[in-house]
Amino acid sequence: MGKELNRSTFSDEDFGMFVERLLEETDLVEAWEREGALSGAPITAGFEVEAWLVDAGMHPAPRNQEFLEKMDNPLIVPELSAFNIEFNGDPAELTGKGLSDIHAKLDALWQDACLTARGMGLDIAMIGILPTVADEDLCPANMSKSRRYKALNEQVFRLRKGKPIKLDIEGRDRLESVHMDVMLEAAATSFQIHLKVPDGQGATYYNASKLASAPLIAAGANSPFLFGKDLWDETRIPLFEQAVSVGDWDYAERVTFGVRYLEKYLSEVFVANRQRYPVLLPQISDRPTTKLDHLRLQNGTIWRWNRPLVGWDDDGKPHFRLEQRVLPAGPTIADSMANAAFYYGLVKSFADHETPPHRRAQFFTTRDNFYMAAKHGLRAQIRWEHTDGRPIDRVILDEFLPLAEEGLKAYGVDGGDIKTYLGIIEARVKTGQNGAAWQRAYVAKHQASMADLLAAYLERQATGTPVHEWDL
Repeated sequence: MGKELNRSTFSDEDFGMFVERLLEETDLVEAWEREGALSGAPITAGFEVEAWLVDAGMHPAPRNQEFLEKMDNPLIVPELSAFNIEFNGDPAELTGKGLSDIHAKLDALWQDACLTARGMGLDIAMIGILPTVADEDLCPANMSKSRRYKALNEQVFRLRKGKPIKLDIEGRDRLESVHMDVMLEAAATSFQIHLKVPDGQGATYYNASKLASAPLIAAGANSPFLFGKDLWDETRIPLFEQAVSVGDWDYAERVTFGVRYLEKYLSEVFVANRQRYPVLLPQISDRPTTKLDHLRLQNGTIWRWNRPLVGWDDDGKPHFRLEQRVLPAGPTIADSMANAAFYYGLVKSFADHETPPHRRAQFFTTRDNFYMAAKHGLRAQIRWEHTDGRPIDRVILDEFLPLAEEGLKAYGVDGGDIKTYLGIIEARVKTGQNGAAWQRAYVAKHQASMADLLAAYLERQATGTPVHEWDL
């Protein structure tokens, strides 16, 4: 979404001027990529972690403004709802001890935040969907005080012509709900992984990122419950897709896995942003075209599960990054870093393989694998290497983990880090206990309420022990 807006209402003239600037900036990014003008600096890794503020009764606590004032740390920022916050980290080179360095810094930031929260009588939950969040919690009164969120809500419903958002998710149970705002989005919190891509390989890395989405979400699923209903292993996926749906604009839904692989350039995505997606937030910037303010704002209102970003090195040279958005937050920082390592290694192997990603699986197969993995987690069956019905847990163990190891070695990642983080993924898959599986098993064993489940979850999360080792 970028920086705060200076206002929340817009005129027809604003929309017209914004589109003109967007055209200019998209043409510029296309030229940079085609002319090889992007950064050749080392590949870097980064992240964003969204989390919940929770009160003593295990309910969401809409107190993020007070919390942020007490923290006074620019690495922690507000999210859409007043009970959500986001942790950010400085990027690190994806080599040597880069992953464990990120881990240590995130852990220190997390511990500091937990101390601050406890001083307010609160806790912090790193989880895809808070089991105790109620439908009535997701209301405009609990929206963070920000003009950009107010404007986003208004513009989504402008495109919807005032029609309500109808949530309809069928998993183990069925859930239906109706909202006249975009606050359903606030129920989905994620661990977003960033990867700076090499100049000239943007399309290949992007396609590889899509290919990696199914095994990544199967191993990392952590969101089985919403409003007390048992739904998908990763219920965030249908929830977020429906939460900001623009209605009849089928080809331009704002949360999407996409419609095809890229053919040659990563900038094809930005061209699609310009051509297919109505502008939501036409804030006009007076800065030079090279700052890409309009392109970045438009891109920030399209939440692809794999989203490209444009940034700049310290020397001012532009670069592309990938933002992998399929993963939920949690269950622990160790689990999150293991997920990140798995992703980085897979993308590298897929991108560098003699058979390019878009030829390893047709796009519709990659898309279908993703949704099967989101719905069924480690119990999903996918199509891989031209064979249907393959259990995804076996494919992860037999093929994807070795590929991820090769990819991490090619980056130059420390051998100890590779063993530690991929070892967590291996153990999680062998036990079948990711976050979603543990939550369901705990509820089944104890006939637990959602509040009891969350209390048990937070107790184990506080130990930092990976979820595959959690007891029931």
